[in-house]
Amino acid sequence: MTQNRIVLLMTFVALSSLAAEAQTSPNVTTLLRCNRLLDVRQGTYISNAGVLIENDKIVDVGANVRSATAARTIDVPGTCLPGLIDVHVHLTADPEEGGFGYSELGVSIPREAIFGAKNARRTLMSGFTTVRNVGAKGFSDVALRDGINAGDVPGPRMQVSGPALSITGGHGDDNLLPWEFHHYGQGVANGPWAAREKVRENIKYGADLIKVLASGGVLSKGDTPGAPQFTLEELKAIAEESHKLGRRVAAHAHGTQSIKDAILAGIDTIEHCSLIDDEGIALAKQHHAYLDFDIYNDDYILSEGAKHGMLPESIEKERQVGRLQRENFRKAFQAGAQMGFATDGGVYPHGDNWKQLPKMVEWGMKPIDAIRSATLNGADIMGWSDRVGSIEKNHYADIIAVDGDPLADINVMGRVKMVIKGGEVYRNDFAR
Repeated sequence: MTQNRIVLLMTFVALSSLAAEAQTSPNVTTLLRCNRLLDVRQGTYISNAGVLIENDKIVDVGANVRSATAARTIDVPGTCLPGLIDVHVHLTADPEEGGFGYSELGVSIPREAIFGAKNARRTLMSGFTTVRNVGAKGFSDVALRDGINAGDVPGPRMQVSGPALSITGGHGDDNLLPWEFHHYGQGVANGPWAAREKVRENIKYGADLIKVLASGGVLSKGDTPGAPQFTLEELKAIAEESHKLGRRVAAHAHGTQSIKDAILAGIDTIEHCSLIDDEGIALAKQHHAYLDFDIYNDDYILSEGAKHGMLPESIEKERQVGRLQRENFRKAFQAGAQMGFATDGGVYPHGDNWKQLPKMVEWGMKPIDAIRSATLNGADIMGWSDRVGSIEKNHYADIIAVDGDPLADINVMGRVKMVIKGGEVYRNDFAR
């Protein structure tokens, strides 16, 4: 027998042994016994509920679910809910570590990746088991997603966009540097075909979705939130190219016209929505586009922004749009628009994502509406309704527990005591 044939035979035997071991290894079964469990679809509690988990999936759930053979049983005296979903975060940005204004110029892409590892853990421990990261330099969010999936660092499930698409001099261009540097942001593209090429490039390097900056922004230099940036023709090209390649699109759009253009272009979610009008709300309903208002971070920007390097012009822009955004949030909700839970995490400290839930209630939602935005609606936005967003059979075992009744007092969502992601317990303060 030749040496090559011996090596091949030994390899085959080793692989066969591993396969046999995988087939015979026992499943890990966990029984979660919840004092009460929130059925987010019905908006009601199930008392003394059992959740049977096998490896990373839920195999049974209900009032009468028990198991005598579960390898472990976890008693939860609080309220069990699905793991929360935030569809607008920037985990590789950090407001407390030079993330704004001119101090941002000193933050390298490797440093942003380290921020991401820290902030992913913070976000997970606060009860957010799934996020959509919409904008990061150097595909640092792709690396973070892959590291979480490989088990290198703890963090939520992620969909990531890579660098956001921007026009020259727009919200996503690096406008802090003077002309002699001849520097442009990584996502800059002008014209429909250049925009299509940028979509293809982002997907090549690992993007799960495409983020486009349809209007000016608050925290960028030299533009205004209400001003359109990409044209309708360009937005249509971006949406068409993304959808053709199996990716959804999120559009940053504060301005009235940019919101309408993004919806008419076929973009899936509209972020910020600060200056939306009645026509824009009607278009969103007609085209089944989600509206993702970030109505908490106004508080942080106005109270803490200056000390963390935000430019005076940015803080002034926030003063001009913050109140209007909240009023339009209420108007859109009352009109029946589809609403996501999108906080712009990274503008404020990560882990405080939950603070938007009380704001949503303050501005018109019932607690169950706010919770649904961060569970069922988030799953729908991400195309993951078959795996996250509710505690149901065959879904991932992404479950959190809070100390109190969130339907009676939404503020208890800030008292997360237990976090389970994929059947793995990352936090259980009840056991202390």
